[in-house]
Amino acid sequence: MEYESIRELVERANERNTSIGRLVLADQAEEMDISEEECLMDMDRMLIVMEESVAEGLDPELRSTSGLTGGDAYRLWAYTDDKDTTGHPIDDTVLGGFMSRVVARALAVAEYNAAMGRIVAAPTAGASGIMPGCLVGLLEEKAVPRRTVLEAMFTAAAFGMVIAKKASLAGASGGCQAECGSAAGMTAAAIAEALGGTPEMAETACAMALKNQLGLVCDPVAGLVEIPCIKRNAAGAAIACTAADMALAGIVSRIPADEVIAAMKESGDALPASLRETGTGGLAATPTGVRIREALFGKNR
Repeated sequence: MEYESIRELVERANERNTSIGRLVLADQAEEMDISEEECLMDMDRMLIVMEESVAEGLDPELRSTSGLTGGDAYRLWAYTDDKDTTGHPIDDTVLGGFMSRVVARALAVAEYNAAMGRIVAAPTAGASGIMPGCLVGLLEEKAVPRRTVLEAMFTAAAFGMVIAKKASLAGASGGCQAECGSAAGMTAAAIAEALGGTPEMAETACAMALKNQLGLVCDPVAGLVEIPCIKRNAAGAAIACTAADMALAGIVSRIPADEVIAAMKESGDALPASLRETGTGGLAATPTGVRIREALFGKNR
């Protein structure tokens, strides 16, 4: 099953008077010669893993194998859960309670990945916190029906297929825009659809999320998927929610999603090798980044 463009998905969904998620669900069931309910069950297993990785990642004692990261998701979660002397919540975060917890969930999954926990690559392990951070938030705090979220995940998957076909999902070939950028675009489309948006709104949400991360480099300190990758998951989740809200408000991307993806491909190809997951440029090449690498692996590595 292949989709050639985001515009194709939008047009086909409109022709059938359905959502992109339901369109892709029907296509997938037909392709695999199974029922739509079986397809939904398969997707639900992935959603369950996402929920579990959020919960595990919020463990205050969690640490990565390197010892560099862990515990920050819990710190942010606790920060959003402050109470006054009477036990009432104090919402004094800049983002507000819901968004701060979305970001905390995204951090949780990214930290759990660094600790060798079981995650869903959505679309990659390095960007695995963005979609769970947002979608688990919709489930737990916005009362979005589980089936609605599952259908929206099919939208995200289809958008990811187009991005993979037309650009890249790999930091080694396209920079972090290909990982966290793609994850944010896919997630923004899913959020927009899950909250009642049209196929055009899903397209717009994806376009705006991708536009905000064009050219983002991949510069992992010591070659590990931890610094700055984990915190880029947090930012990607915030970008996905922002893009979805703008689309749902009726704001339109002047550049169509397919053209944004083409620009993403061009930008990724223009990045030097040092900024494409080699751990030799950007933050990895800073004095502190070099010291971290040498402390972990020695000066000759």
